[in-house]
Parts: sequence; C-alpha cells; structure tokens
Amino acid sequence: MSTTMTPATPATATPRRRPGPVALGLRQGRLEITQFLRSRESVVFTLGFPVIMIMIFASIFDGEIAPGVRFTQYFVTGMIATGLMTVSFQNLGIWIPIERDRGVLKRYRGTPMPKWVYFAGKVILVVVVGVAETALLLAVSAALFDLELPGTAAKWLTFGWVSALGITACTLCGIAISSLARSSRSGSAVVTPVALVLQFISGVFFVFTQLPSWMQQVAALFPLKWMCQGLRSVFLPEAFGTQEPGGSFELGRVALVLGAWCVIGLLLCLGTFRWTTNRDG
Repeated sequence: MSTTMTPATPATATPRRRPGPVALGLRQGRLEITQFLRSRESVVFTLGFPVIMIMIFASIFDGEIAPGVRFTQYFVTGMIATGLMTVSFQNLGIWIPIERDRGVLKRYRGTPMPKWVYFAGKVILVVVVGVAETALLLAVSAALFDLELPGTAAKWLTFGWVSALGITACTLCGIAISSLARSSRSGSAVVTPVALVLQFISGVFFVFTQLPSWMQQVAALFPLKWMCQGLRSVFLPEAFGTQEPGGSFELGRVALVLGAWCVIGLLLCLGTFRWTTNRDG
C-alpha cells in the first residue's frame, strides 16, 4: 500500500501592523522622557531652578508690592514663565546640538522614520516637563508662601492659553537657535546668555515698570515679556493692570505677539534646521 504524502503548506507570516502616526509620536516622546529622567543633573536643574528662585525671592522680599499684593504673588508669574522658557527654548537649544554632534540626528535622518516624529518627541518632552515643573512651583508657593491660586475658570483658561502659546513659541525658537551652535560645546554658550538677558529685562527678577524705558522696549520684542504680562493677569488683581506700561494687561496684544512668535519660530525652524554638522557636509 502506497501512501501519498501531501507537502506541508508553509505557514504564512502575519505581517506586522505598522504603528500609526500617534503611536510613533508617543513612542518617541516616551523615549525622550526616559532619556531626560536618566540625566539627574538636568532633572534637578530644570525642575528645581524656578522653585529655588521663588524661595529666595519670597524669603528676601517678604512684604507687599502694592496694597493687598504680596511680592510672591508678583514674582511667581515670572518664575512660571522663565521655567517654561528654560524647559523649551534653553534646553532644546542646548540638547539638540549635542545630539547633532554625536551623530544622533544623522542616524535619525537615515532611518525610514518620518522626520516629524523626532520633533514630536521633543514637543511631548517639553509639555510633560513644563506641566510638572509648573505644578511643582505652584504647590511649593501655595504651601510655603501663601500664594493665591486663580479663583475663576476664566483665569485658569487665560493661564492655559498664555502658557500654551508661550511654550510653543519658545520651543520653536529653541529648535531654530540650535542651528547656531557649531558643536555640542558651544550650545550652552549660545543659548544661556540669551536666556539670562531676557529674564533680566522681561520682569522676571524685577518689577517690569521699574526697568529703564529702553529696556522695556527691547523686552517687548520677545515672547518672555508677554508671557509674564499675560500670567500677571491671572495671579494679580484686575486693578493691578493699570500699573502695566499700556495701562492694562492687554491680553489681546499678548495673544497677538505670542502667536506671531509661533509663526516666526516655525519659519526659522524650516529655514535653518540642520541634521548634520558642518564637518559632515
């Protein structure tokens, strides 16, 4: 009796489903956050700097800047704004040149991964760290220095859109300025002085109206001044708006300037961003 052998049918491999755009962005964001948390120095400085500064200022200036308005209530607005600028503009302006110099960006460019995924990861990192940093600052200020948090939904809404526009503008400008650094070592030298000067002239460490008029005019050209002004409308009484240079908090102008800087930052990114160093050609 002969037995007919039927050849085995090869198993068909189920093709792996490619992750969608959202999944790609979230994966890259998780990678960026993991790398950030592994750098203890970056975590401590980024999250701790605004808290340390508000503790110093609140301890030195233990009084009122105006009737019913404590110094802490005024300076917390600058600390929030400078914290958002640090995690976006300053950190990206320093980190990206390091990755470029190490060839990380060149390898990204050579993979099938869409280029936007790299930037999506940076944006997710900035948003997550920015929210954590702001929440920590508000918690410490409220617990230790009697900071009065916004009491209405309208003020929280203003807090949200000012922070969102501000961090978007600073993120795009940070990506753009990263191309000025010729090497990983020069990133900090390029970005840090710019960030420090903006903090001193934008009403972060001093009452803005007490600065020289020419300094106020220079600060008005950049986003940080408008971030501080918009946040002052959230944490200070409405009557305090008369103390502003324009006689009010000018929230319409705040939105216009920050929105304009988002467009300017995007155009600068598109026109200047480099994936490789000059020596790579």
